[in-house]
Amino acid sequence: MAGLLPGEPEVAGLAALLELHQARAAARFDSWGRIVLLDQQDRRLWDRAAIERAALRLRAAVRLGRTGPGQLQAGIAALHALAPSYADTDWTDVRALYDLLYAVDPSPVVLLNRAVATRFALGPAPALAEVDAVGDRLAGYHLWHAARADLLAALDRPAEALTAAERALELATNPAERELMSRRVGELRRR
Repeated sequence: MAGLLPGEPEVAGLAALLELHQARAAARFDSWGRIVLLDQQDRRLWDRAAIERAALRLRAAVRLGRTGPGQLQAGIAALHALAPSYADTDWTDVRALYDLLYAVDPSPVVLLNRAVATRFALGPAPALAEVDAVGDRLAGYHLWHAARADLLAALDRPAEALTAAERALELATNPAERELMSRRVGELRRR
């Protein structure tokens, strides 16, 4: 599609986003089929050539001057993929891209994802405030509870973290996500 519509920056942005996700696919699950979170992925398994191609495609799309949600999401994925390590991710830039994304897609899920970036840019306390601010709209969403559990654990509030993780497990329907949430609950119970 991107080849057929070379002057459409959103098509190119979405193609770059798909390429970036596919480039990291080999590291997303372990040999048991369990989800491996981004901070624990073996970046040596990522397809660096595909990441570079996607980054070039994204840069060309941005130069067309009509930025949309697909390009912004690809930009966020590119910041993660191009960082030498999880610790070296430019969380301030990730957060800024979520601000731009929220301007064109004012979704509480965008704000939830922004809060994750806030954790690493500014700390877990301001991130928890951001997560709690969208709780009325995301109380039935398992990833809201999962994010809250992580932040509460980072703030050394284990009982509250466990409650949030247990609620995330209750709400999760995807088997791989349920397994991940179950591991989290087990870790918190052992604390």
